[in-house]
Amino acid sequence: MNPDDSENIEENLKRRRERFVSKADDFTIHPPATGLQRLTTWQRLNTQQVGAYAEYFVKMFLTMKGFQVYSAEVDDRGIDFVARYEKGSFIEIQVKSMRFATGYIFAEKSKFELSKTLYLALVIFNRPLYPDIYFIPSTRWENADRVFVRRDYIGKKSKPEWGINISAKNMHALSQFKAETSIDELKKI
Repeated sequence: MNPDDSENIEENLKRRRERFVSKADDFTIHPPATGLQRLTTWQRLNTQQVGAYAEYFVKMFLTMKGFQVYSAEVDDRGIDFVARYEKGSFIEIQVKSMRFATGYIFAEKSKFELSKTLYLALVIFNRPLYPDIYFIPSTRWENADRVFVRRDYIGKKSKPEWGINISAKNMHALSQFKAETSIDELKKI
């Protein structure tokens, strides 16, 4: 190999390295929206996939905040998992998810009995990258209103439930439960 070839090889490698680093920087700092939107289009997932993703997303969020997370072997009681912060009390988490920031979600009363340690983790997939998480204490339904509703369905086929009417107009009622602001309260339990 002559010295000129060696210089060309080095120069070529240097250009490739610069191009690779440049692309990596562009992706991590300023991701191309269309590429990521294709990867995270929630409408492509079926209901079961969205629910599983939501449950894992909440578990990872809590783990990253220092919680110990324990999954249930069988989900026959309406509790998806339990968690605790350091040596605090365990909290029970029921995860519910939706693809848009409008609609209605509910939990059957027989599987969601109000208590100080039971929380509904609501995950809303309304943004292209990451969903929004809300930790709503079950005791919030003790004072049901037009957003946090109580449905007894007496004499009907449907089972009694606790529900949330979610709309742009009602988002203010949810804002206090946004994960980033409510996580400190969860740590105190």
